[in-house]
Amino acid sequence: MVKFFSNAQNQGHLRGLADEFGESTNSIRKELNHLSEAGFLVKVADKNRIEYQANTHHPLFSNLQDIIRNYLGFDRLLEAVLERMGEVNEVILTGDYAQGIDSGTIEVLINGDSLNESYLEHLTGRIEELIDRKVIFCLNKEINPKDSLTLYKR
Repeated sequence: MVKFFSNAQNQGHLRGLADEFGESTNSIRKELNHLSEAGFLVKVADKNRIEYQANTHHPLFSNLQDIIRNYLGFDRLLEAVLERMGEVNEVILTGDYAQGIDSGTIEVLINGDSLNESYLEHLTGRIEELIDRKVIFCLNKEINPKDSLTLYKR
C-alpha cells in the first residue's frame, strides 16, 4: 500500500516488487491480485509485463492516500516545515519515499525565499523524533519532477 498510495505515480511489476520487498513472487502476486480485485490497483500492460498502480478513481483513493501519508509522517513534517521556515514556495519529497519505498530516510527539498536555515538544525531532530525516520533536508535545488512528490506548493 505504501508503494502505490504514497505517490499515485508509482508503478511496479511483479518481479520488481518481489525484489524490492524481498518476498517471493507468489506472495506478491496474491497481494496484487487481492488489491486489483478490490479495485485499489489497476493493471497497465507494458510490452510483455503488467505494471500495477493505484486506482486514482477508486472512491477510497484519497482516504487511503491520506492514511498512508499520515502513517509515514508527511503531515507532521509539512506542518513543522511551514511553521517557521520562512517564505516556503514548495516542499518536495525526493529519493525512496517519493517512489514509495519505506527505507527509513526521507529526503526533503524545500524551495523558497528567505528560508530560515538555522531553524533546519532544530527542525531535523524534532521531525526525526516525531516520525521515527531519518530526515535529510536540501534547500533551493532543481530536481526531476518525475522522481519526486510535491507535498506543498504555494
